[in-house]
Amino acid sequence: MDRDRLRSENGMSQSNTDGRSATLRVPATARATRESVADAGVHVAAVGPTGIGSLDPLVTATLDDRTAFYPESSPERAAEVATRLAAGALADGAAGVATHDSGTGTLPRPAVGGLDVGTPRLLGGAGWRDPVDADDHAAAGGFVDAPADDVADAATTLLGRGWGDWCHDEPIGDCWDALDGADRSPAVVVNAHGNAADALLCESVPFEVLEGASLAARTLGADRVVAYLSAADDAAADRVREAAAAYPEPPVPVEVVTGPAVYRAAEPTMALEAIEGNHRLEARLQPPGSVPTLDGQPTSVHTARTLAQLALAVRTGEAPTTRLVTVTGDVASPATVELSADATLDRALDAVDLPNGCKAAAVGGRFGGLTDSLEVAPTPMALADAGLGTEGGVEVLGEDRCVLAFAGRRTDVAAETNCGRCVPCREGSTQLAELLRDVYDGDLDPDGIEELARTMAGASVCEFGVEATRPARTALRGFEAEVAAHADGRCPAGACTDPAEVT
Repeated sequence: MDRDRLRSENGMSQSNTDGRSATLRVPATARATRESVADAGVHVAAVGPTGIGSLDPLVTATLDDRTAFYPESSPERAAEVATRLAAGALADGAAGVATHDSGTGTLPRPAVGGLDVGTPRLLGGAGWRDPVDADDHAAAGGFVDAPADDVADAATTLLGRGWGDWCHDEPIGDCWDALDGADRSPAVVVNAHGNAADALLCESVPFEVLEGASLAARTLGADRVVAYLSAADDAAADRVREAAAAYPEPPVPVEVVTGPAVYRAAEPTMALEAIEGNHRLEARLQPPGSVPTLDGQPTSVHTARTLAQLALAVRTGEAPTTRLVTVTGDVASPATVELSADATLDRALDAVDLPNGCKAAAVGGRFGGLTDSLEVAPTPMALADAGLGTEGGVEVLGEDRCVLAFAGRRTDVAAETNCGRCVPCREGSTQLAELLRDVYDGDLDPDGIEELARTMAGASVCEFGVEATRPARTALRGFEAEVAAHADGRCPAGACTDPAEVT
């Protein structure tokens, strides 16, 4: 099905019956749904996901200043909604209806399935604007022609989002300063590998990401931009390719490269290895203050979240304060929401269903820290003070889950998937996994585990080795009684019937 058939010749809406403005929005990836409404006589916009998984596939119908929401729509249901809209009416049975300005460029958010959770700024256009229509992005205030000084000023306060950012939790302007005086033009890498929030931005609002990359490239004098994604995120990669082709007057061309769908491939230097085509991904030794390189070019590596925040900061003149948080684990469906700095992570749980409650959560990505309280702000300082990670993930553990088993599995993942480059990570993760297995045999050595974790954190070449110790460390510190019970042959959660299987 040709996407052009789903677009109006005059933008995101068109006059329908009696001169009224009507638009039907359907998921770009739901081919059967798109085909069911293509000939319904109403303007159809192909959009990206909103981030709330329980609503997919979500169809929305807009008539003038009212939008009705129809979650989990079958092709037949979408066709019915389209027929009613073509006749100048909203179909019955909507999960919610929102009233808004008729020309709004952001998704109205009624209390439907968690849509009203958080403060959507980066995600404002997700599920509303056509991801690859440059006119839609421009109408929403995009493609700002900002002076380089304004971009550089924004970079001085913008902290890098995610462990895949070369300036993880540090001002990206500091990284940019390190590029001064280089004997070659730099490159800019958009690292959108393996993080659900990065993939969501690339799939739903790719122009936000590309605009940030373009601003960075123009300010740094870069002659190359590479968008790097996981091979598992096909839809996101496709949207970035389409948006890059439609980008008006880009300062430099954008390449799109995909890498292997393994966690370590998001680490900045391993991302560069993957882009260069190296089959064995190993972390590079980077002395403090050194600059990463791509094919010999000094390179600035930032996540999609960071670059989208840069575009928003330049556009609004305001320092970015929101954080994208993805809730996964023991939930009915995952969700990605945008929280303000003064919110707490427990607010994100309002966007998901918890069939087995929430006994604990791993906060901070694949190697997140375990906690029984989400009353913590999503900011790096607050998360670090709580011993948690800043990757932007909240993985829920239901009431029937065992924290020791969880920590053991994650440590096994580190032992099995590390790049093998450095001894502290390669051997340390294996030893750490063995220490956790020993608990089931009655041998709990908390001091030994802490000492090994400190060694790994202080001596590993890259963030993989530093982050990999967090599940074990936080399980010991926050759930001491539950871990100790296993040394006495008892699992309080009743989950550990076969230690060989759970670790």
